[in-house]
Amino acid sequence: MLLSPAPIDAPADRRNYRWVARKPDHRTRAQPPGTPPAAARTPRYAQMPRWGLIDSPPQNGAAPRRPLGRLTDSATKLLAATAAVFVLAALAELARYAVLLRNRTRLIHPGVLFASDALVVLAGVFALVFALLAAIGTLGRLIEIRQAVYAEAGQRDPRSPRVLAFGCLVPVVNLLWPGIFLTEVAALRGDPRSRRAIRIWWAAWVVGGGVALAALLWRNADSLQVKADGVLFTAFADAIAAVVALLTLWVLRTIDGRDLLGRSRSARRWLIAVDPAVPVIEPVHPGGTADSAPQTTAAPAHENNGAGDREQEEVMAK
Repeated sequence: MLLSPAPIDAPADRRNYRWVARKPDHRTRAQPPGTPPAAARTPRYAQMPRWGLIDSPPQNGAAPRRPLGRLTDSATKLLAATAAVFVLAALAELARYAVLLRNRTRLIHPGVLFASDALVVLAGVFALVFALLAAIGTLGRLIEIRQAVYAEAGQRDPRSPRVLAFGCLVPVVNLLWPGIFLTEVAALRGDPRSRRAIRIWWAAWVVGGGVALAALLWRNADSLQVKADGVLFTAFADAIAAVVALLTLWVLRTIDGRDLLGRSRSARRWLIAVDPAVPVIEPVHPGGTADSAPQTTAAPAHENNGAGDREQEEVMAK
């Protein structure tokens, strides 16, 4: 295409071109007679339209990964397993004490001693491992419970996960703060049953901590009899630990509205039982028939006459 030699801003008498205004449809080809306008015809395509059909649906954003997700989801199972392992450890300690009693009068076969020692060591190690895993899982469950409860109240948990972890996992400190954390949840939700369960668990938790500390100190004894008594006391400490694990499971399920076995807790309503009402006023009975109506007897004639004579005497006196 050649450009015009005249400048763009040249006057009209020096331009060698002119502007021509035409209608927008000046290039529309003539349609055969009887053909509907293009706007009224149904569009046709040589192939199936594919716009929008190949677009994949929007994917939901990936849920944020929880640092203790697996252990948190398995907190209840870990607590039940921990209780079972501590019961096994208590039985192992009782078996060792029975071996010691037997050894007072008779020699014990080396294989029996080895089996008893192996059972005690393995049960103790597994109990500590499961107790640690259950503590971490319970911590994650506590964090989720607090976040959910505060979200229901339209608030935000004032305690960060680090503060909760410090109060629940640090020895000696964890004898106080877990009970406070759980009590805050029960107070915010206003559930008296959860509050009572938390108090029972808290008392057992403190007692269990004291018993565990005493069992550790008992191992430093020098006397053989004291060491033998320490074996029996260790069995008692393991039994207390199993009870505490079960109580912890009970508290978590009570907060969730379930019982110890995980069944939904049914609501109960207590009603005041009263004696049947005794009417003070005799109720009105419907009237009887003419036959059943009471019959009246006429007064004797001499009584009426006496009344008439008195009236006549009164009139005469006036």
